[in-house]
Amino acid sequence: MVCHDEHLLGRGRGFEPHEHAGLVIVSHVLSGALEHTGPSGRVVLEAGQTGLFRTGSSTTHAEVAAAPQTRFVQVWLSPEDPAALPDEPAYDVTTTPVEPLPGARFEVVALGAGDTFRTPLAPRVHAFVGRGALLRSSLAEPLHDGDAFLFTDEPAYDLVAGVPTELLVWTFDA
Repeated sequence: MVCHDEHLLGRGRGFEPHEHAGLVIVSHVLSGALEHTGPSGRVVLEAGQTGLFRTGSSTTHAEVAAAPQTRFVQVWLSPEDPAALPDEPAYDVTTTPVEPLPGARFEVVALGAGDTFRTPLAPRVHAFVGRGALLRSSLAEPLHDGDAFLFTDEPAYDLVAGVPTELLVWTFDA
């Protein structure tokens, strides 16, 4: 994981054309809509949708909010072996769980108030609270919208939602 960003943008705001190479970029829209323009044309991600962008050896793209207010989370992944990525860029709208690279898995977990989610057993688990709140535990103070945590070589933990909650969970084999 090279980068993990959270963005809140007004309509027409965002990232003008810019270049990337050798990455897989995963964007998950929490609210509003995100317009992606690139080599695959124009794609609009709605709330709850996930975009999977393989940048290839080099590409230019833009991302702009397509709603009055758009909140999205984006993660950039870089493979250990850049040759593992295709040379040509590609953009797909996908559902989770998804495995954008070998050894990396992304899922969106929806919890009702009082529901429990057990973190996966993996060398690294990164979880982001997209909305809602987790109850206080021995891990930390209560976690709310925008909070994240990383477990490295830890046992599985039970996370309990205090209110309806959406978790964005990344699991890495190394």
